[in-house]
Amino acid sequence: MPRTAPKEQTRLDPRRKLPTVPRKPGVYIMKGPREKVLYVGKAKDLRARLKSYFQKSADLDNRKRAMMGQVQDISWLVTDGELEALALEANLIKQMRPRFNVILRDDKNYPYIKITVNEEWPRLEVVRRVSRDGALYFGPYVPAGGMWEALGVIRRNFGVRPCRYRLEKPMRPCIQHQMGKCPAPCAGKISHEDYRKLVDEVILFLKGRNRELLEALEARMRQLSGELRFEEAARLRDRVHALRRAWETQKVISPELGDLDVVGYVREGDGAQVQVFFVRNGIMVGAKDFLLKDVAGMAGGELLHNFLLNFYAAKEVLPPAELVLAELPEDTEALSAWLKERRGGKVALSVPRRGKKRALLRLAEKNARHAARSRRGPESTLQELARRLGLSAPPRSIGAFDVSNLSGTEAVGAFVYWEDGSFWKDRYRHLRIHGVQGVDDYAMIEETVRRVLDDMEPPPDLVVIDGGRAHLEAASRAAEVLPALPVLVAVAKKPDRAFPSSPGPPLDLEDRSPSSLLLVKIRDEVHRFAISFHKKLRGRRALASPLETVPGIGKKRRLELLKHFGNMEAMRKASLEELARVPGMNRRAAAALKKALAGEEEGE
Repeated sequence: MPRTAPKEQTRLDPRRKLPTVPRKPGVYIMKGPREKVLYVGKAKDLRARLKSYFQKSADLDNRKRAMMGQVQDISWLVTDGELEALALEANLIKQMRPRFNVILRDDKNYPYIKITVNEEWPRLEVVRRVSRDGALYFGPYVPAGGMWEALGVIRRNFGVRPCRYRLEKPMRPCIQHQMGKCPAPCAGKISHEDYRKLVDEVILFLKGRNRELLEALEARMRQLSGELRFEEAARLRDRVHALRRAWETQKVISPELGDLDVVGYVREGDGAQVQVFFVRNGIMVGAKDFLLKDVAGMAGGELLHNFLLNFYAAKEVLPPAELVLAELPEDTEALSAWLKERRGGKVALSVPRRGKKRALLRLAEKNARHAARSRRGPESTLQELARRLGLSAPPRSIGAFDVSNLSGTEAVGAFVYWEDGSFWKDRYRHLRIHGVQGVDDYAMIEETVRRVLDDMEPPPDLVVIDGGRAHLEAASRAAEVLPALPVLVAVAKKPDRAFPSSPGPPLDLEDRSPSSLLLVKIRDEVHRFAISFHKKLRGRRALASPLETVPGIGKKRRLELLKHFGNMEAMRKASLEELARVPGMNRRAAAALKKALAGEEEGE
């Protein structure tokens, strides 16, 4: 493939637009080369805010200073007020994930337990999005282990139905009833009133109102015993004992605290480590830490504003009644109004100076400090890797490429991304190979690298290619057209060894050193990702009906043919006239089908 010189970017001066910017609230968008969105922000006065970026005396932090060196264009969207601008900013950041905004790299939404109290016969389910549908939501549970433990206790002791069936008509009880895990409202085995009592008990359990629930259960146990219903009373006694054991494992902070999120952070180099505690009904239901990169020089209020906006927008987390913070965030009034709108109720932002909330905040900061220290391990590994590969600086991000095919068919390319000690699956990519005929792994690697990196801004600091030196040369041809050329290294198997871009013998990766293990781990991950996508495409092809390739045989005709003949074998044995008599068929379509089935039989 001929090499193509990098296209020269025509540098535009975005300041030419400043006189046309309105003095109204809204959202502004900074763009770089090829219209790539670099940053999204909001302002009460769009013109004043945008002008401030281009003044020589502008006091910008490191992140924004680096951004302004790449800005080639600006655009804006006017809103009716600051609250609408904040909501639009959050949505655009979530959709576009601009490089210079503070972005949370955790790509998962957190689970909630949902009780459908808005239904006649409520049920429990696990969801990752909260809706205003009249149901009750409990969570978020981070990590999810605590949620599964709570669900296990509920399933064993309360008997709320686990199914999603509509219960308008009676039906036979399922095995869950036979196992004693469902009271079978579907078969009329429990009254609506008694079932609702079970649901109310579950709600008390999840709210942590232990004393109230125990008193109710013990009172009913005494009532059953007085009515000589000793077997039912014994089952209730066993449930009380099980609940007592379950509550012993709960991290009860203080019941009077209610629902709050505690957000503590510490500075670490040019980044910040954030720790969030989730407290619901005075019980710790989860905790999660986040690394914010390139925030050196950013004021604490701006850092918290960006984090809270990202967290409660991108993660689909329902804000609690109170946020406990070390300091008030920037634009507190607008942020509070936005949080209130998301929650459907008031959200207080508090900075405690003493008491239990202050103690919780200090504990969150302490955990953030420990998390920051634990992240230093990968730094030493990357320094070792830089030394072995002859790099001027440790790579902060690593991408990897591989291809997979079977004799040239269903050829695919794959890309994975590693940073900060973990794989970022939201940046994984897979694609079908279009420009290569037959078996040519080198050309496939070249096409994959070119197509993925051409759309990536910025590219990873280091690119790993699964293969040997020939694969490395193919990837280098594709990477040469990029404005910012990443460092490439090929990692081969059996034995594990690395081929740097520089000439010389390969590096031995069988020494089990941290840097060797890291390269092998990344190569194996991209190989797994490529193979899984290739197998998925092969599986689709194997499961595809032979009828789908016959001209003139659409979905309706396929269904009628299968309905009439029952299977493909009977269809092959049918005459042309029999095929043509099927509803929806005609003689022309029957002839095309007969020809296709005859060709398929010859191929076998």
